[in-house]
Amino acid sequence: MAIDLLQLRDQLDDIDEQIVHLYEKRMDICREVAEYKIENGKQVLDKEREKSKLQTLKAMASNDFYRHGVEELFEQIMSMSRKLQYQLLSKRGVIGRLPFMEVDSLKQLSARVVFQGVEGANSEAAMRAYFGDQVNSFHVESFRDAMEAIEEGMADFAVLPIENSSAGIVSSIYDLLVEFENYIVGEQVMKIENCLMSVKGAKLSDIRTVYSHPQALMQSARYLEEHREWQQISMLNTAEAARMVAGEQDPSKAAIANSLAAKLYDLDILEPQMCSNAANSTRFIIVTNQKIYRKDAGKISICFEIPHESGSLYHAMSHFIYNGLNMCKIESRPIEGRNWEYRFFIDFEGNLNDSAVKNALRGLRDETRNMRILGNY
Repeated sequence: MAIDLLQLRDQLDDIDEQIVHLYEKRMDICREVAEYKIENGKQVLDKEREKSKLQTLKAMASNDFYRHGVEELFEQIMSMSRKLQYQLLSKRGVIGRLPFMEVDSLKQLSARVVFQGVEGANSEAAMRAYFGDQVNSFHVESFRDAMEAIEEGMADFAVLPIENSSAGIVSSIYDLLVEFENYIVGEQVMKIENCLMSVKGAKLSDIRTVYSHPQALMQSARYLEEHREWQQISMLNTAEAARMVAGEQDPSKAAIANSLAAKLYDLDILEPQMCSNAANSTRFIIVTNQKIYRKDAGKISICFEIPHESGSLYHAMSHFIYNGLNMCKIESRPIEGRNWEYRFFIDFEGNLNDSAVKNALRGLRDETRNMRILGNY
């Protein structure tokens, strides 16, 4: 007997139509469930109920392949049901205001700003690009010192590098954002120069040791690979490396830093650009200890943890899809003391005043662990 493909497709179309009608009927009932939960102050997510329901549904399937498919299908249906309930909570005003204050602008003119490193550092250049050349500033030795300075009120803002287009993230900054109750309120992208410099009269053939920040060394890895005889030594800051080389007055020592540092510390530039990526840039964040965001802010940074279970990250990501939010970036960092478990950092487009953002954040707060808003900027 010949198979009639068109007839089979017609049968599938009929089944699909039934599924759509049943899905809508199910969602209408979920809406009533949401109303009940709102009136009685119950949580949207009932993990034990969902777990029990999935086991019951899987038991109805005739084989393992179908059981797996039923589980995946109903996990998604339940996820959509929860998102409908979060939407209703938002419309009824149950979600409420987020604990952040909207401001027209940052008080940049009277601000005191801290950056890590010494004069000539890339962080100083980013600070001046964002706040202007007349900024009232001071510098500290480490990123932690900068975070402590704003936490303790010694500075209003800190400027910190968080990501480079060639070498990737500055992982310690992500860890500090979790450790401290400080918040991102702005960002500044700077094109980065990686110049090789040494004392007056030094030549490339004299160099035996190169000093710089680990990020600058990574960004210059391809060039340094051609000079394997050079020892590489990490410093806290590129400008600090330049200052040290200037102080030592040893032609066998060189630093990787920007041209401003070369000028500031009277060094000769032996190689004007060591990075193979001509567009090499670093993104700096502006951090404060206040829960504020500018009215025109368009990017949000958050972090959260999820259970080490199949589908956990997928379900978390679905909150962005359902609410029509564009995710810009995702990173992960190990959770201290819990091997092979990770904290996720996400940047996405939006403003804390947007209803779609509030819906997504409410869902993520309920369905992940230790969710934090790191800033809107």
